Amino acid sequence: MSDLAAKRGAVTAAKKALFLVFHIASERYALKATEVAEVLPRLPLKPIAHAPVWVAGIFAHRGVMVPVIDLSALTFGSPAQARTSTRLVLVNYRPEPWVDARWLGLILEQATDTLRCDPADFQPYGLDNRQAPYLGPVREDERGLMQWIGVADLLTAEVRALLFSADMTPEEG
Repeated sequence: MSDLAAKRGAVTAAKKALFLVFHIASERYALKATEVAEVLPRLPLKPIAHAPVWVAGIFAHRGVMVPVIDLSALTFGSPAQARTSTRLVLVNYRPEPWVDARWLGLILEQATDTLRCDPADFQPYGLDNRQAPYLGPVREDERGLMQWIGVADLLTAEVRALLFSADMTPEEG
């Protein structure tokens, strides 16, 4: 391979990012792998009283209490199916730049594949879905559309206050 071809290949590879691909029903979604801390099998969860139905519960992981949401229930109102490929994915949740990242668990169906592509391949889809700000741009390939999930936008301030301590909210005064 010529030096020029090697440099072009390196530039192309540098633009690509790794994504974890999963499904909600028959639709494909992606999380940027740099936001994923760990992929676990489904685990027993302790329910949280008076939480929205899509808050699946909490569990202890390495000495830390981790809240878990069911992304299928959040997005379309139906809980994720209990498949062998359904995973509990820990993401680094950081809703604001001034906040230290905390673990948030996501129940994801068929979370077994990855994709390496240029993030610019994901394009706005023309809808302003204010009820689901975490639904980001889409990418089209031979299998159809795939939508990027924005981890930082998953929780409203009200749910964030329920699931996390006061260190996730700005200090008054």
